[in-house]
Amino acid sequence: MKKNIQVFDNVLQLIGNTPLIKLNRMTADYDGEFFAKVEAFNPGHSSKDRIALHIIEEAERQGVLTPGDTIIETTSGNTGFSIAMVSIIKGYKCILAVSSKSSADKIDMLKSMGAQVYVCPAHVSADDPRSYYEVAKRLHEETKGSVYINQYFNQLNIDAHYHSTGPEIWEQTEGQITHLIACSGTGGTISGTAKYLKEQNPNIKIIGVDAYGSVLKKYHETREFDHDEIYPYRIEGLGKNLIPTATDFDIIDEFVKVTDEESAHAAREISRTEGLFVGYTSGAAMQAIKQLNEAGEFKPGDKVVAIFPDHGSRYMSKIYSDKWMDEQGFFDSKKVSTIETIQYIK
Repeated sequence: MKKNIQVFDNVLQLIGNTPLIKLNRMTADYDGEFFAKVEAFNPGHSSKDRIALHIIEEAERQGVLTPGDTIIETTSGNTGFSIAMVSIIKGYKCILAVSSKSSADKIDMLKSMGAQVYVCPAHVSADDPRSYYEVAKRLHEETKGSVYINQYFNQLNIDAHYHSTGPEIWEQTEGQITHLIACSGTGGTISGTAKYLKEQNPNIKIIGVDAYGSVLKKYHETREFDHDEIYPYRIEGLGKNLIPTATDFDIIDEFVKVTDEESAHAAREISRTEGLFVGYTSGAAMQAIKQLNEAGEFKPGDKVVAIFPDHGSRYMSKIYSDKWMDEQGFFDSKKVSTIETIQYIK
């Protein structure tokens, strides 16, 4: 009897259906149960695989993308990697405008995936011609047969998570989820996931995570863009110096701000206590949970889901580097390196 080979046609078929993993040691003393939606299990190691595939396939359906075209995007690294991966499989060229705040690991990974990479200064205004937003627009205008994904202002960013991440979490928790904790950058992940979950149960609390130096939390509370809120910070893919239309502020109940330093230490703590090697924004989500717990947000019986967006391998030169952590002033008498180095003497 002939047996069928169990095989996937390509890596794109592995996108989505990421696991929900219980957090044990870090939340042992907290009221409620805590779970991580670990997006590093996507083939491109981040939640951005979902939007890259969804947006590109929708552009194909609409006839906007045709064979041999070029896909252009702004990225802090993860979306770019996902777009480059999808482009390889589907036969498109890929040009990426990348923030200089992105780790060297991310930039090298983008190049290794065949993308043409333009590194742009991070700490300039969004309308500065040197910003990665404006560079991407210019490259799109100059490149014949190109499509600009524009994730910050693309409704399909939200739709991707509405049709995948939201239903997955609802099914995995059997509808018992009480809180969703998610970092907000473009806002697509939190907005699309929240939209689906709120449709199932409007009492689910949606909590966004923002960075100090970003405008999102204050805009959510006042609907005013305050330029004075903006200053340089280190976390990649979290917060913004503009207001993305891919963020549905009405569906988010509140925002919590976290610091660069505490988020970095939280990520390292996740790795050494839960065995999950996660990225900087995952640390930010965990730090938000810590702060919410201290504020008395959770009660027995709560089922809290945090989205951990990407993998720690993209931050080896940053939060997992003792040298980088020390240069940022993130080590002091209370917080020292927990990564032991053994030196062998010949």
